Amino acid sequence: MPLLDHLVELRQRLLYSFVGFIVAFFVCYGVAEYIFQFLVRPLADLTEGQENRRMIYTALHEAFFTYIKVAFFAAACISFPMFAVQIWKFVAPGLYKNEQRAFLPFLIATPVLFSLGAAMVYFLVIPLAWQFFLSFETTGDAANMAMELEPKVDQYLSLVMRLIFAFGVSFELPVLIVLMAQVGMVSTEGLRQKRKYAIVVAFVAAAILTPPDVISQVLLAVPIILLYEISIVCAGMIERRRARAEDMDADPA
Repeated sequence: MPLLDHLVELRQRLLYSFVGFIVAFFVCYGVAEYIFQFLVRPLADLTEGQENRRMIYTALHEAFFTYIKVAFFAAACISFPMFAVQIWKFVAPGLYKNEQRAFLPFLIATPVLFSLGAAMVYFLVIPLAWQFFLSFETTGDAANMAMELEPKVDQYLSLVMRLIFAFGVSFELPVLIVLMAQVGMVSTEGLRQKRKYAIVVAFVAAAILTPPDVISQVLLAVPIILLYEISIVCAGMIERRRARAEDMDADPA
């Protein structure tokens, strides 16, 4: 296919993806309030039965733009599979059958691993982190003023999105390393030798990407290290498979 035809097809694929995102955005905006309440549910469960609990917004437009962000974030998550499929349809005709079989699992694993990271945030990290932050509240007495949490809606959403994004991207580590092993950029031996550096980088990344509390930092760093070890195993499987294929090519009999 000529270059111009490739560019026309790419534009068409991107247009499909953009239209899918816009449709998903308007649908998600229609239910943005319910999505936001779903994200607030871990905090609501921790404060259930306590009187005068509320969330606030201090700017007239804050709640509106919070729902816009919720719809944008949810639409991006929903429309990503469609975007990935369109990219796959654009790239796949230029690949050999064995290359398509090798690349397709990574395309499937990407949203699955991101979803696992997001689920870990929602069901494990957020409840523990929120409980830690709530522990700083004080009832107050005659000598001291009470300290009570009244979270702002935009700050709450930003923190939740940051955690989901950090864990989701971190869970893509096996996909990245295995792809690099597939093309020969890394080796099992090299990954093992750099293990101690990977552990340090995992904790540094966790300190940067998560709130300044030990719980969420450890809960991000430990899975990154475990995923790194899983990546080493997967890279070893790829190397053994490549070695068998080279032996078969060298010995056609």
